[in-house]
Amino acid sequence: MRVTARKLLVVASACAAVALSAAPVSGASTEAAAFACRVDYTAKDWGVGFGATVTIANLGTAAVNGWTLTYSYTGNQTLQQGWNGDWSQSGKQITVRNTTWNGTIAAGGSVQPGANFSYSGTNATPTDFAVNGASCTGVPPTDPPPTGGSAPALKVSGNQLTANGKPYRLLGVNRSSGEFACVQGKGMWDSGPVDQASVDAMKAWHIRAVRIPLNEDCWLGLSGSPSGAPYQQAVKDYVKLLVANGINPILDLHWTHGQYTGNVSACPDVNATCQKPMPSMQYTPTFWTQVATAFKGNDAVVFDLFNEPYPDAADNWANATAEWRCLRDGGQCAGITYEVAGMQDLLDAIRATGAANVVLSPGLTWTNDLSQWLTYRPSDPLNNVVASWHSYNFNACKTASCWDTQIATVAAQVPVHAGEIGQDSCAHDYIDQLMTWLDAHGLGYTAWTWNPWGCSGGNVLIQDYAGTPTSTYGEGFKAHLLSVTP
Repeated sequence: MRVTARKLLVVASACAAVALSAAPVSGASTEAAAFACRVDYTAKDWGVGFGATVTIANLGTAAVNGWTLTYSYTGNQTLQQGWNGDWSQSGKQITVRNTTWNGTIAAGGSVQPGANFSYSGTNATPTDFAVNGASCTGVPPTDPPPTGGSAPALKVSGNQLTANGKPYRLLGVNRSSGEFACVQGKGMWDSGPVDQASVDAMKAWHIRAVRIPLNEDCWLGLSGSPSGAPYQQAVKDYVKLLVANGINPILDLHWTHGQYTGNVSACPDVNATCQKPMPSMQYTPTFWTQVATAFKGNDAVVFDLFNEPYPDAADNWANATAEWRCLRDGGQCAGITYEVAGMQDLLDAIRATGAANVVLSPGLTWTNDLSQWLTYRPSDPLNNVVASWHSYNFNACKTASCWDTQIATVAAQVPVHAGEIGQDSCAHDYIDQLMTWLDAHGLGYTAWTWNPWGCSGGNVLIQDYAGTPTSTYGEGFKAHLLSVTP
């Protein structure tokens, strides 16, 4: 593929200092500390050659003295000549070191080395940019770790989620099992530990957000065991433990009451034994009233209104306007026999308790479609709503072009959180691409899932609750998370 005036943002995050293994050449600074930076790559291609411009931006609050850029091509691209830097090539790897006159990059400033290359065949855009030995993340150092040990209180400000007045991303994992605890008879947390040792294992991955799927029947005591008060207390205890360890809990309503046997039905059971297309007015507002009452005043806790709505599938995608209205307003929705609770109903139930917590509100098509989210978002008097998005390699919106046109449009106005990311294999190529894009746009993500269930079906991060990563999905996610979090 030819590269024609393309721009690539390569993102990771403020990284720890990393010493360069290569000795500096004449004119290059001996300082080699990693810093919060962004790399923009633009190439103008004329078929047998191209000119590349690489902009290195300093996103930090202090000047940087000395920089070395490395990246690799996948084809036979051959360096001809370079400028605004000392360019060299070894095999497929390109190295660019600062000159004597542009070694300092001021805070908020940038440098722009460029070079000409020859090539034949394909000319793919490189993706492995690193400066001073560490990936450039595009995440400025205003994304701090929690202070004082406890998870920070969160608030929406414009299109950013903030903590202590500064941009903050929820980066972490899902801890599944609360969604089926009582209805499958597997005990609370699938008999896995939720103690200090298990949280310490998460902290070793630099996890700072845990999404906890919940079950409406279990919380309300409608069916199964543990149910009612014991279930509620177990959730409260886990939330308290996470917050005390600097980890923000995201309470997700995953499975709900209501019989649905229509298109793409996951189960015919009226009880909360599977994902339904929408929650019902019968019980779900009561669920959120109780949950909000339990956690109001603790703004470190985030409320995720409903896991993966699919009223569009229930309607066989016949009327997009009606399906988006169903998502927001509820009522009688095509293809669903029970009265539906819309996201506005659930948000209103939460705010009526006095709870000011940040709320995640989903899109359609199992939360992968945000195309009309801005038009049909629920109204919040506190303006404290985040768009919830899920992304797997088998979803419809799974390419950078879709993310650019759909997700970035929403993120320009409100924060977006990718509450579930993953891929149906044990590899991590898809989530690597996705996380790089999310990092570039300053968006948070929580991967599925922190449960040792074996990775043969994909999306399983750990081999045990001590935090041993699966190969290679868990290994890839852990390495990336460590690279983008302090």
